Amino acid sequence: MPQPEFLPGAPEFHITLPRGGGVARGRLLTEFGGNGTHKFLLLAESMAAADTWPGLGEHRRRSRAALRANGAFTDAPASPDLPEAPARWVATRDITCNSSSAAAGLVYGYDASGPESWRTAEGHPLGDYLSTSWRAPRKAWLVRGSNVSGHNLVRQLWLEERLVSLSGAHLPPVEEDDPTKSALRRYVEDGYEGAASYNQKRGLVDELHAFLTQMRVDDTVTTISDGRLHVGRITGDAVQTASPGGLSNLRRTVSWLPVSHPYEELPEEVQQKLSAQHDVVDLTVVLEALDTLSGSVGTDEGSTAVLLPSAEGAAQRELVLPEVTDDLLAELLVHERDWLDEVRELLIDDRQLVLYGPPGTGKTYLAMKLAEHFGGGPEQVKIVQFHPSYAYEDFFEGFRPVEDPETREVAFRLTAGPLRELADLASREGNRHVPHFLIIDEMNRANLAKVFGELYFLLEYRKRSVRLTYSGDDFGLPPNLFVIGTMNTADRSIALVDAAMRRRFAFVELSPRTEPTAGLLARWLEREKKDEEPARLLDALNVLIDDPDFAVGPSYLMKPGVYREGGLDRTWRTKILPLLEEHHYGEGLDVAARYGLDALRKKLV
Repeated sequence: MPQPEFLPGAPEFHITLPRGGGVARGRLLTEFGGNGTHKFLLLAESMAAADTWPGLGEHRRRSRAALRANGAFTDAPASPDLPEAPARWVATRDITCNSSSAAAGLVYGYDASGPESWRTAEGHPLGDYLSTSWRAPRKAWLVRGSNVSGHNLVRQLWLEERLVSLSGAHLPPVEEDDPTKSALRRYVEDGYEGAASYNQKRGLVDELHAFLTQMRVDDTVTTISDGRLHVGRITGDAVQTASPGGLSNLRRTVSWLPVSHPYEELPEEVQQKLSAQHDVVDLTVVLEALDTLSGSVGTDEGSTAVLLPSAEGAAQRELVLPEVTDDLLAELLVHERDWLDEVRELLIDDRQLVLYGPPGTGKTYLAMKLAEHFGGGPEQVKIVQFHPSYAYEDFFEGFRPVEDPETREVAFRLTAGPLRELADLASREGNRHVPHFLIIDEMNRANLAKVFGELYFLLEYRKRSVRLTYSGDDFGLPPNLFVIGTMNTADRSIALVDAAMRRRFAFVELSPRTEPTAGLLARWLEREKKDEEPARLLDALNVLIDDPDFAVGPSYLMKPGVYREGGLDRTWRTKILPLLEEHHYGEGLDVAARYGLDALRKKLV
């Protein structure tokens, strides 16, 4: 029987089963399976879970049953050191599988990704050892060359010689036409041993993989030099050649467009992606913007393919906030259009706004209605409420315990929080012209510096990106993401809002003494055809309160229960007077005698 031929350069891989279930081992084969990927050899003495979970496909379920029936899998002896370990099987011989995922399914008892599940002894995924298969028809890239060891290669070499390059002074000759990331890692380890840190070598592997393997002819390529963006089209495959000082010995030919663009005039989404701190950056997410910016991309010498959308299409995709309408004014009972127009202008200019004021002034309600109107509906609105234990991991992303629905095992996985989820939704292709709103209720209840972390920077510099703490992604807040926060001035924690946060948000006051809150209750009573006495009582109450931060808003008296029999008295005793008792705590003041309904009615006579 012929011996299986292992894939050159691919080491042995393993899967460690949970709860002391043992280890499975395997190797990639040169032969391809029916799905177009390499076959995988599950080695003898590998362990496999005895339980078959509902998530396992029918084909792999039958394969496990057949291997069990013919003796390829037998019961593994119980381990005296792990009496609670689950039931296991052991492979009595090598088993050839159609793919690494098929082998992972045999081992786990449920469907799993082979390229991600199988790992080397160093922890590298099997996927690093596979050649890239499908790629997008056309991608876009940024390659930096304005400061390569102090040389501006864009000005001195790239534009004149019609090329783009990477430095690889210590890189040995790369023999493969389409090297895997694993192969490139070996080249870098060999060539840069002692010449670069582990982090530098990891970054170099990623850049080489993108330049040599991911890029292809007809992709768009960009670079920045002297404050201008140059755009071109890749016209040739990567070649490795000698160059002075090894500054440009990995090259691709490029057809550069004759017109460059001032960096300051680039669309905000393009500036944001260009700020990523890598020498090679995938810009495919803004490919459409680059095509629109350039107007055309060279194809062959002397010809161009026009890619600008129609004027109508461009107008439809412009990010705008809807105008304030009469219906919105009527719904919110705001009789001064200028106030809502100003809020709209603040959102356009700053993208972050805080509504602050005493309790009952309708801050959260107003925030939701404004977000739904300007965002086009509740689908583009996400609401979170801060509290003292709220943290960055809750708000943006962090590792959280997650139960696998198939195995019921719990593991820590990187999980997106509400801001990351909304940002990803807003930046999705087709959504970038649609406003999305995040409402942060009770914003001052949390430690804001702890919650926002490096996002503090992005709130002010929307055209930049930063490297994230957990995922390591380069992230920027999309230009169509708006934030509306609410703060209760009766909660003294608002004093802890630092100057950095105040600088990043526009602050709009909602006070019973100023528009649009002043007179709101009277307008509501008039619309609902109710007696105006509650409005006069509330005005009299707020005149007596010496601290405007503890004034009482109208929303307490805009509920149906207030207008049932005894409802006004009940609301006053159980909702409003307790607020004022807290305000005057320790002063010995008879709150009911000063602020009660009887006392206020006497003042109105």
